[in-house]
Amino acid sequence: MNALSRRRFLKITGTTVGAAAAGGAALKASQILTQPRSGSKGIQKIPTYCDICFWKCGAIAYLKDGRLWKVEGNPEDPLSRGRLCPRGTGGVGAHYDPDRLKAPLLRMTKRGNEEWVEVTWDQAFDYIADRMQKIKKKYGPESVALFSHGIGGNFFKHTLKAFGTPNIAAPSFAQCRGPRDAGFRLTFGEDVSSPERTDIKNAECLVLIGSHLGENMHNSQVQEFAQAVENGATIIVVDPRFSIAASKAKYYLPIKPGTDLALILAWMNVIVKEGLYDQEYVQKYGFGFEQFATSITEYTPEWAYPETGIQPEIIRKTAREMARYKPATLVHPGRHVTWYGDDTQRSRAIALLNALLGSWGRKGGFYYPVGMDVPSYPYPAYPKTVKEKVDNPAKKYPFAHEAITTGIREATITEQPYPIKGWFVYATNLIQALPNEQETIKAIQNLDLMVVIDVIPSEIAGWADVVLPESVYLERYDDLNVEWFREPFVALRQPAVESPNDQKPNWWMAKKLAEKLGLGQYYPWNDIEEYFDVRLKSAGLSLSELKKKGIIKGAQQPIYFDEGIPADFSTPSGKIEFYSVQLAKAGFDPVPKYKRPAGGPPGYFRLLFGRAPVHSFGRTQSNRILSDMMDENEIWVNKKAATRLGVKSGDYVRLKNQDGVVSNKIKVKATERIRPDCVYMVHGFGHTSKMLKHAYMKGASDSQLITRYETDPLMGGTGMNVNFVTIVWEEA
Repeated sequence: MNALSRRRFLKITGTTVGAAAAGGAALKASQILTQPRSGSKGIQKIPTYCDICFWKCGAIAYLKDGRLWKVEGNPEDPLSRGRLCPRGTGGVGAHYDPDRLKAPLLRMTKRGNEEWVEVTWDQAFDYIADRMQKIKKKYGPESVALFSHGIGGNFFKHTLKAFGTPNIAAPSFAQCRGPRDAGFRLTFGEDVSSPERTDIKNAECLVLIGSHLGENMHNSQVQEFAQAVENGATIIVVDPRFSIAASKAKYYLPIKPGTDLALILAWMNVIVKEGLYDQEYVQKYGFGFEQFATSITEYTPEWAYPETGIQPEIIRKTAREMARYKPATLVHPGRHVTWYGDDTQRSRAIALLNALLGSWGRKGGFYYPVGMDVPSYPYPAYPKTVKEKVDNPAKKYPFAHEAITTGIREATITEQPYPIKGWFVYATNLIQALPNEQETIKAIQNLDLMVVIDVIPSEIAGWADVVLPESVYLERYDDLNVEWFREPFVALRQPAVESPNDQKPNWWMAKKLAEKLGLGQYYPWNDIEEYFDVRLKSAGLSLSELKKKGIIKGAQQPIYFDEGIPADFSTPSGKIEFYSVQLAKAGFDPVPKYKRPAGGPPGYFRLLFGRAPVHSFGRTQSNRILSDMMDENEIWVNKKAATRLGVKSGDYVRLKNQDGVVSNKIKVKATERIRPDCVYMVHGFGHTSKMLKHAYMKGASDSQLITRYETDPLMGGTGMNVNFVTIVWEEA
């Protein structure tokens, strides 16, 4: 250990957690309570915005006698409207989590062993900067990549761009929403944004295809869903599983997994053949409609029935129901849409169905989001990169408009088109986020440097060379949230309490690292409040007002075509493209075509996975408040299939996938609410990091079982619903 004291060496075991005090003693939960603000008595209210998911809801943190007490929604915020989801109200548990990272850690043995020495921040930055400069000298600055999730990564993106790398990616594109965004861009010339521009509250008919509103807890969408139900909107749900949303539906279609595109094509066939589409809208705004109409003539409800398992009369009834309420019919685009590898074409079909109904730019369909003009900080120009990005060489995936995470991973393994030797990983657990964790581990072993910045010691941290502990969102400032939404606003995340140990905010880390790299000119401000002040003053806004209110709203602006929004479409034709010439030129189907998905081995079930309303990915299982509501996941199995297999609800089993990978034990939920050809589990459980003492090995990890994926040829997304499992006894 040389210059580092042996007294500060920490070996993580099943009974020793996190960064301990000198001598290696584990910290007790009571020891991490923050010191109350000096002299603070009574109740204090501090506005901020949430970080449990990407929705970034406005919140108010309450302190009681100087200690963090509770978090509620900010009634002035358009995203929360005064109400938070269970994850948001449980955010207090992130602050008090005894398993959270507490001090910088430096790896002492081979990667993956979870053996560390605790170091100072200065030592950590010296180590990182030295390794980065060596990589830069030998391979060029482009050989360092950043994987980032959420607004907290903005300043690390800034530092890495200043260093000279273009290789910055988020799993939210290739592993989540990318096919949806590409499909809508190909059709309308722009995507549906985040948060989505869905006008759910004004929809008279809402169609959900694998979208689990009420389980996938995006706050304002769920509130608007409740409004739509209360207003008597027709709800149509397409899902192999009877979800919470399905319980509100007039029509529930228990579709055969992987055949959604067949159903959408049949719906469009009915709507076109019976003349039920918005003919004026299509004639005014559409391009290539006749070619489109000809292409879908074969996809009748009778054709779709053996593919989907949905009766032809139900297909016709639901198609007519959608047409009845046009243009206030919203076919929801979904978010996590990386399913089978043809996902861009399926999403494009959803876009085309909405176009037939005239819902784009119309009330009850898709509004045009608006935002405030808050200029960026006037930084110096970034250095010009010599090399192109590695994730999509020669535009292999021609319609990828963002970086592809698995493309960076592949380049790290193959060193083509050039080597990637350094990874920064901010707030994303790549072991669980990317399919085929063995490929991720293989890439990591080819690195000269991996730095993980996070709040909790996730599985990816166990493979890092350096782990940097971030303050939780209730303890830090983050970048301004200048949101595009139904109404324009700018929101501030600000600290309500101090960090309990040696955690630091991301902006501080990114700034200090830049200074170590000799890039101080890219951080001319002394602290983040000075940064805020420059940006806000340039917009005519006040930091003091924003700190007091948490949010400043702009004037309401038009959001529909009939309110004056120009119907401009950034497509090659300048119109809604029912027939895509650019797809045809690139060698792809200009109108979506159905291809039957491959099946699994005999006796296996298709593995489906999703979200729970009380957890956010795999980030919250150590949060004691949220884990009290759900501390393990279950495997949903059709009741008849469970009886055939000799298992019942409450039994513990293991899952074995088609490649022989066996999961941790998981509890059975035998139910009639799922088809007999598939099983379902909530994502984010089965943690194998011993540092996550509370969540360790509770439930099973779907990520471990996702050893196969189909890559979308249009934009590089990874379809992950192509894995199959069978049930084996817990003793296996």
